[in-house]
Amino acid sequence: MFGRFKAQETKKHAEIEVAPLSLRPDVVVKARPSISKSKSSDEAEAHAKEQKRSDRLMNIRMDLHKRLLETLNLSAIDKASEADLRREIGSIAREGIHEMGVVLNGMEQKQLLEDLIDEVTGLGPLEPLLRDETVNDILVNGPFQVFVERSGKLELTTIKFKDERHLLRIIDKIVSAVGRRIDESHPYVDARLADGSRFNAMVPPCAVDGALVSIRKFSKDKLSIEELINFGAFNEAMATYLQAAVSTRLNIVVSGGTGSGKTTTLNALSGFIGADERIVTIEDTAELQLQQVHVGRMESRPPNVEGKGAVTQRDLLRNALRMRPDRIIVGETRGDEVIDMLQAMNTGHDGSMTTIHANSARDSVSRMENMMSMSGIDMPLKAMRAQVASAVNLIVQVSRLPDGSRRMMSITEITGMEGEVISMQEIFKFERTGIDDDGKIHGYFAPSGLRSFYSERFRQWGYELPASLFSDTTVYTENEGTS
Repeated sequence: MFGRFKAQETKKHAEIEVAPLSLRPDVVVKARPSISKSKSSDEAEAHAKEQKRSDRLMNIRMDLHKRLLETLNLSAIDKASEADLRREIGSIAREGIHEMGVVLNGMEQKQLLEDLIDEVTGLGPLEPLLRDETVNDILVNGPFQVFVERSGKLELTTIKFKDERHLLRIIDKIVSAVGRRIDESHPYVDARLADGSRFNAMVPPCAVDGALVSIRKFSKDKLSIEELINFGAFNEAMATYLQAAVSTRLNIVVSGGTGSGKTTTLNALSGFIGADERIVTIEDTAELQLQQVHVGRMESRPPNVEGKGAVTQRDLLRNALRMRPDRIIVGETRGDEVIDMLQAMNTGHDGSMTTIHANSARDSVSRMENMMSMSGIDMPLKAMRAQVASAVNLIVQVSRLPDGSRRMMSITEITGMEGEVISMQEIFKFERTGIDDDGKIHGYFAPSGLRSFYSERFRQWGYELPASLFSDTTVYTENEGTS
């Protein structure tokens, strides 16, 4: 796997954009050299030169990496200090460069050393992106295309792998470190990096144009309610209401699409849970950052090579009921574990929380019904809806808007059943007012005017929420925050 790679020739394409000319019949335009074409040609030449330099450094780096693997004592790498490791790698690299007869300037030598350290101790070309705190997501589409997400927007980077084999080696390095596998017989994997970042990969034959990798970086800083308010995710009135809802042990479902901020919202809401409560978390890939001390974390496990030994979220949920939890928090409900989650909410574990993929509060209820149906349990639709209406008290809908900002779009209460329909009422919502020339979405958070169905519960637990919290729209100014 770590053998010498042959240099791969890369074709350079110089694209020249020619603007169309609008000609009048009475005007004759004489042919003359195009300045823009000349400029584009210079840019294309500079790009080709830079690409040639990049490919040259890549080939040198891969050759030196092979030499390092043959020379270094890999078992001692973890014990060596960073300074000693740099000194040893620098010495071997300089010796290798001298033997290859390659001449590099100071900047190239420094960059080469950093790349070699990343290859030996880290994840190669991905390491600079993992260190970059402005990057939220890393998306790899084959060895020559790496995208990142910054501030909710995707952008293409200049990061590249040597070839498909290089990318597969990095993937194998990640999954082997967490005791999982990926190959043609099992071409996808979901894992967790050492820093807690969520990692997903799919390799050929299922990945047609090269291995696909997505990394959701783990936030080192826990965002508090105050910080989310400053970012414009929601406002103080909504935070006051949510504090009362969590403290009085309402069962909450956080609903939203991929990357909408469901886990971030769940982490923030956990800050309202008392320090004297025992919390048990259940996840496919552990990424919750709860702010309490008494937390028991559990993570599901995929089957082994023989197809045995799998531990599902449903298995963990059943076991959690025997662990004396005050609250159960499921990172994401996506299958038949929804039945056990609803049962837990209905049988003495008030204040439990989970997230679910859905586009609205009503859609999240429909999704729970569908997941219950797919579990194979023969239950009438009315009974399913009664189970949901009895278990779930609150649905918090979050969304990532087109400008990249994340907002709490609505807070909806489930108030019971009316015939065979689950009755719901929206308490707060985000009203969009427009979009400016920069593409930024403007709007404000406002109450719907309906008093909370759980007002009496809040009062009994010592949370006197004023009536103006649910009706006074004059205090809600336009929200300018971004997140």
